[in-house]
Amino acid sequence: MADDGDERVCRTFGAWVRELRQRKKLTQTDVAQRAGISLTYVSEIERGIRNPTLAVIVRLARALDATPSQLVARLDRVE
Repeated sequence: MADDGDERVCRTFGAWVRELRQRKKLTQTDVAQRAGISLTYVSEIERGIRNPTLAVIVRLARALDATPSQLVARLDRVE
């Protein structure tokens, strides 16, 4: 990751994806299958290690029955 700001963004996004997934009682495997991405990638996103592309954010949103804007809404709070 490029800098601390990027790391905070990725950690915040990942934590929110995890929270939404758990609220819907889905496993990481469920989300990976629904989104058409690997389980490892889902895990890395949730841990803030990966910075997903816009296309992956859209796929994650669909997998979580959410909108892309719902997934990125909490990023407004990241400083």
